[in-house]
Amino acid sequence: MGKLVYSAITSLDGYVVDADGSFDWAAPDDEVHRYINAMERPIGTYLYGRRIYEVMTYWETAPTTGESAGHEYAAIWKSAAKVVYSSTLDAPTTARTRLERTFEADAVRQLTAESDADVSIGGRGLAAHALHAGLVHEVHQFVTPVVVGGGTHWLPSGLRLDLELLNEHRFASGVVHLHYRAG
Repeated sequence: MGKLVYSAITSLDGYVVDADGSFDWAAPDDEVHRYINAMERPIGTYLYGRRIYEVMTYWETAPTTGESAGHEYAAIWKSAAKVVYSSTLDAPTTARTRLERTFEADAVRQLTAESDADVSIGGRGLAAHALHAGLVHEVHQFVTPVVVGGGTHWLPSGLRLDLELLNEHRFASGVVHLHYRAG
């Protein structure tokens, strides 16, 4: 049985994008990126909302040969299956990707239960559905030392979620990783 994992790189004030829709401040340095790669390696399936999927399609054509953390991540991303939830996307543009028109909690619960690997959910809107449905097993937050003052918050309004801190890690850049069990 896999776990459903929600991870986000956020500002100190809890946003994944700022009020202008930018997330350039969230680009991880090499140390953080390699740490994220180690976390992502066991992921068997990525669940994405349309917007985050469109951002992540970059990795479909990113080079996988070389020594950089980006090269390593491109290989990790390409090896995983992907499910995109969208009512507006015509068709997926990446390999190993299927399209679902609506999020169905029971289907995600079954996918996770039947998976030999962990399942990652990405995109604040899609993750909100899973969080409200009680499907998320683990939460990872990478807190970036920047305050952006507004934008898209990484957690949905009206959510009550008791968390158990499993691990924390500080990076030289000031980024802090918080790893929680949901439950």
